[in-house]
Amino acid sequence: MTERNSAETVALQALAWLAGNEDLLPVFQGASGAGADDLRTGASDPAFLGSVLDFVMMDDVWVVAFCDASGLSYDAPMRARAALPGGEQVNWT
Repeated sequence: MTERNSAETVALQALAWLAGNEDLLPVFQGASGAGADDLRTGASDPAFLGSVLDFVMMDDVWVVAFCDASGLSYDAPMRARAALPGGEQVNWT
């Protein structure tokens, strides 16, 4: 499995976790403007999956809850995000 495929798998896990979270899903949908159809089609879009990880990583509590529920290390979302489109670290030097 490539790094990108692995990153997409982590992001899909985050999307599934988010979709199952009755309190947080409406917050994500409100912030992103994504409806139910967008969530389904976005599951195959690496850029959308990156936005899911961006959202989850906005709050350490969400990261811990997602990682604990998914059996992942706490740095997995950050590493996955870096491998998806738009997740590159910008170096200004």
